Amino acid sequence: MENFFRLLKQDKKSKAMIGEIKTPHGVILTPAFVPVGSQATVKSLTPQDLEEIGVQVFFANTYHLYLRPGVKIVKKMGGLHQFMNWNRPLMTDSGGFQVFSLGRSDLVKIDYNGVSFRSHLDGSRHYFTPEKSIEIQQDLGADMMVAFDECPPYPATYEYAKMAMQKTHRWASRSLATKKRKDQFLFGVIQGSTFEALRKESAEFISSQMFDGLAIGGVAVGESKKEMVQVLDWVMPVLQKQKVKRLIHLLGVGEIDDVFSAVERGVDMMDCVMPTRLGRMGWILIKEKVKDFKDDITKEEFVGDRRPLDPACQCFVCQNFSRAYLNHLFRAKELLAYRLATYHNLYFMEQLFAKIREAIKKDKFFDFKKTWLG
Repeated sequence: MENFFRLLKQDKKSKAMIGEIKTPHGVILTPAFVPVGSQATVKSLTPQDLEEIGVQVFFANTYHLYLRPGVKIVKKMGGLHQFMNWNRPLMTDSGGFQVFSLGRSDLVKIDYNGVSFRSHLDGSRHYFTPEKSIEIQQDLGADMMVAFDECPPYPATYEYAKMAMQKTHRWASRSLATKKRKDQFLFGVIQGSTFEALRKESAEFISSQMFDGLAIGGVAVGESKKEMVQVLDWVMPVLQKQKVKRLIHLLGVGEIDDVFSAVERGVDMMDCVMPTRLGRMGWILIKEKVKDFKDDITKEEFVGDRRPLDPACQCFVCQNFSRAYLNHLFRAKELLAYRLATYHNLYFMEQLFAKIREAIKKDKFFDFKKTWLG
């Protein structure tokens, strides 16, 4: 295990901290938001757009890229970075969440060694093991990889959650044994659903292994926000007892209030489809006092509205286009609508995280949180 993460500063009044991740494709400052680019693209945006926005790293999807265009094609093209012309850091997940999200039907069969599933594209049968997941991720060539795990559904019984956790632990060890490339970093995944004893046991086991980073999985799968925070309150103290500080990633979380809850407890990175998916649906992230910091730009009230999407935003979209124009684009179903809304929403998130890092640097994280959440 190579310590590729360095702690720079911790807020005096909370567990929030800023750090630095050194990867072969550049440095990532934490806390960091990780957009999701499942098919080796953040939908509707170019790599140049992402650089302008300030995106430091994004998440590509092992399951989707394995099915299309196929690992052999990506490897032949020189790996993901070359394939998509992105010269900054990349993450790939294990494919496990996507496999299990197909449901516990005849599409998916889970056994001791791995998971058999049918492609959502053509119905063809495939089999993923921890070894195969890591081999695929090594061929894709991302800077950071995730160990193969079983993500239990919500709600899950204690018995099922325990079985999934034990399987995750066995698969974690096999994932570690398969990893060969020294220029890639591997995250182990903590499971246990919403059961305190299981979460703590999983945190103890995964953090005892030689993983480069630690990922908290099995949240944002249907549980309440209160339950998600409770999971963090169980897991984070266990991880923070470690002698060597390791990078902690929260999988699948990124709504504004959740961001503050996670960073406050010491989470370093988190990924979420929220800003991009909402953007394509016409929902604009905004600092104004609207519900959950978002508003529907397609509403009648924005017809003829000359204001930018967010008056406080300095992004390319807000400096050049009005709410009325975005309203028109969505109503006319013009493709430009998706690009402009997604661009703005990601810029909004990147700026929020930059301001969080600055607040931590000044020991004013709670003051900054109060200006957003009250």
